[in-house]
Amino acid sequence: MNLIEPTSAPVSDRVNLLIVDDVPQNLVAMEALLRRDGLDILCAASGAEALELLLEHEVALALLDVHMPEIDGFSLAELMRGSQRSRDVPIIFLTASPNDPVRAFKGYESGAVDFLHKPIEPQVIMSKVNVFIELYQQKQLLKARNHALERALTLNETMMAVLTHDLRTPLSAILLCADKLSLDVPDEPAVQQTLVHLENSAQRMARMVEQLLDFSRIRSGGLRIQPDECDLAEVAGAVVAEIGRAHPQARIELHVEGDTRLQGDPDRLAQLLSNLIGNAVLHGGTAPVQVKVEGAPNEPLRLQVRNDGQIPEALLPRLFEPFKASFHDSRGLGLGLFIAHEFARAHGGTLVARNLDGEVLFETRLQRRVR
Repeated sequence: MNLIEPTSAPVSDRVNLLIVDDVPQNLVAMEALLRRDGLDILCAASGAEALELLLEHEVALALLDVHMPEIDGFSLAELMRGSQRSRDVPIIFLTASPNDPVRAFKGYESGAVDFLHKPIEPQVIMSKVNVFIELYQQKQLLKARNHALERALTLNETMMAVLTHDLRTPLSAILLCADKLSLDVPDEPAVQQTLVHLENSAQRMARMVEQLLDFSRIRSGGLRIQPDECDLAEVAGAVVAEIGRAHPQARIELHVEGDTRLQGDPDRLAQLLSNLIGNAVLHGGTAPVQVKVEGAPNEPLRLQVRNDGQIPEALLPRLFEPFKASFHDSRGLGLGLFIAHEFARAHGGTLVARNLDGEVLFETRLQRRVR
C-alpha cells in the first residue's frame, strides 16, 4: 500500500526555444513566425551569447545558423555536446548554402537532428518545432512522474522498515507470554498443543519480521557486516543442530573438508546457512539434505547444500529476486534466498543454484578475507 499517491510534480507550461543567427532580420523573422502561447523564444546573435543563454535556461530545441563569425554553428554544436547541461538539446541547423552532402554530414556529425536550407518553408519549420516541443514536454512529464514514484517508493520502504522494527517488541511479548503460559496452564494435550501452535506461529512471524528488516537494510544500502575470525564448519554445525531441533523429522548430513576458517560475520553467515538448509529441508524429498563445507589452500571457501528435487527452469533465472513467492508457491515471504545471495555478496562471494541429476545444488564461494 502506498503511503502517498505517486502523482507527478507540477510541470511548467512554459517551453524555451533557442534561435541563434548573426543577422538581426533573420532573428526577428523567425521569432515572429514561431511565436505562440507557452513558448519563450530566446534569441542570440552569436555563439558566445547562445552559450550564456544555455547556462541560464533549459531549452527544448536549438535552431542554429551555420555561418556565423568567431563561433560557427558546427563549433557551437560541439560545445553544446560537451556540456552536461546542453548535450541532449536537439539541434536543427539552418543554412543559406546550396545542398552540400559533405557539409550536411558534418552537421549530423556535430549532433544535428535535422538540416534545413534557406529560404525555409514556414510550415516545415513550424511542424518540426512542434514535434520537438511535444517530445520535450512528454520527457519533462515522465521525469516528474518518475520523481514522484521514487519518492513514494522511498516512503514505502521507510515505513516498512519502521513498522517491522516496531513489530519485534509485541512479538517478543507474545513469545514470553506463551512461555509463561506453558508453565501455568494444565498439562493437557489439547491445551499444550494450542500453546505449541501459538509459539510456532509467533516464531515464524518473528523470522518474517527479521527478513523484512534485512530486506530494508539491503535496499537502503544500510546492510553492514561485522567481520571476525570464525570457522564456517562450526557455524554450519550450529545451524544444522538448530534446524534439526526445529524439524525432528529432517535428516541433514554435514561433511567438512580442509581448513574452513575465514574472516566473516558469524551471525550473517549463520543466517545464510539457515536460509539455504531450511529451504532444502522444506522443498527436498525423502533423501537426507547434504551440506558440505570445503576449504582448499589459497582458494575461496566452498559451501554446498544439496537436496532431492528440481527447480523449474523458468524460475532459475529469477530465483534470487526478492518476493519470488509472488510468482512461485512458497510458505514464506520469498526473501530467504534473496537475503542469502546478498549476504554472500557482502562477504565478497557468490551464490548460484542449478539442477543436477534429480538434485538441486546451491553453491556458495566465500573469500577468506572480507575486502
